[in-house]
Amino acid sequence: MTASLRVKNDKYYVVLTHTTDGKKNQTWVSTGLSVTGNEGKARQLMLDMLGEKPEQEVPPDMLFSDAVRRWLEDVRHRVDEVTYQGYEVQARAHILPYFDDLQIRLCDVDGETLQTYINVKAKFGRSDGHGGLSAVSLRQHKNVLNQTLKLAQRDGLIQTNPADLVVMPHAAQFTGTFYTEAQMRDLLTAVKNERLYPIIYVTALYGLRRSEVLGLKWDSINFAMQTLTIRHTVARVTKVVEKNKTKNASSFRSFPLTDDAVRLFKILLQQEQIYRNHFGKDYIDNDYVFTWEDGHPYSPDYVSHTFHKLLKKYDLPHIRFHDLRHTCASMLLSEGYGLKDVQEWLGHSDIKMTANIYGHLDIRRKRSIANGLEQALPRLKP
Repeated sequence: MTASLRVKNDKYYVVLTHTTDGKKNQTWVSTGLSVTGNEGKARQLMLDMLGEKPEQEVPPDMLFSDAVRRWLEDVRHRVDEVTYQGYEVQARAHILPYFDDLQIRLCDVDGETLQTYINVKAKFGRSDGHGGLSAVSLRQHKNVLNQTLKLAQRDGLIQTNPADLVVMPHAAQFTGTFYTEAQMRDLLTAVKNERLYPIIYVTALYGLRRSEVLGLKWDSINFAMQTLTIRHTVARVTKVVEKNKTKNASSFRSFPLTDDAVRLFKILLQQEQIYRNHFGKDYIDNDYVFTWEDGHPYSPDYVSHTFHKLLKKYDLPHIRFHDLRHTCASMLLSEGYGLKDVQEWLGHSDIKMTANIYGHLDIRRKRSIANGLEQALPRLKP
């Protein structure tokens, strides 16, 4: 097997070339590294891929479930921790139990095998026994299956990738749930004395993702310039992971601090100093804005669960914590801002995503367009 380094969409890829039955086959493997400043790392990854090949001893009768485990080990060091946790949860909760029971060999897996798995999970996949997995979850499962088989194909263990034959269920277009402005005021009034109030307020005002609001650090807040910059995130799959990066380049963005936001953050800073003095050397000094009294950051799950409890406590309509982000987008559109403004405010990488989620809410702009066109046409007589 030979390897070369190629660039595609500003990312480094390792192109592996191997010969099977006299035919050359190429497999492109993403390094996950951008071109800028990463050539050395990309070349080392390429050499690692070549170096690992002779050491691998793969039994000819390898079970498919063991091939999945092999892929998990292979991918562990090539993706960030949160991504790997997601892969591992899907594999250990669903894919491995299913294929361990099936005891099918890697070489015997075909399109029908994989299609049956997807169909079963679509009908009965939920762990609580109430129906099947969503189309989004199923696509994630297929990705694990596909990547497992791509690795096997790359290493010459199989000729073709049967995952290409799987037909996935259609995903219904997502429509976000949101509060009206009046409902949002009711929520903030109801929870004004609750621990979660500052988090709810900042999330709704700036339309932040949960990982972004919990990832806010004091170095993100510039009181002199009155700006708030999104540059850190906190996420959880199986454990809390702190990352000094955002979801994508567009997610790295700055906001102006409103007068109320400045007051809120200054109050939090004063409270933090009180807690620092109280806990002394036992205070956890990590610079996060939203923490417990001892400085320990909030778990993302805690925030979501507590938010749900608060809605029940105050008899407010049920929405998810993430729907505060949708509420922010809805309020922007109702105030007459366009989809481009919403895209930039929310940090979407592509305006198509913004249009797909919120296009149906862009009523004021569409009404203005309709009124303008009406003026250009002859008026109907009453």
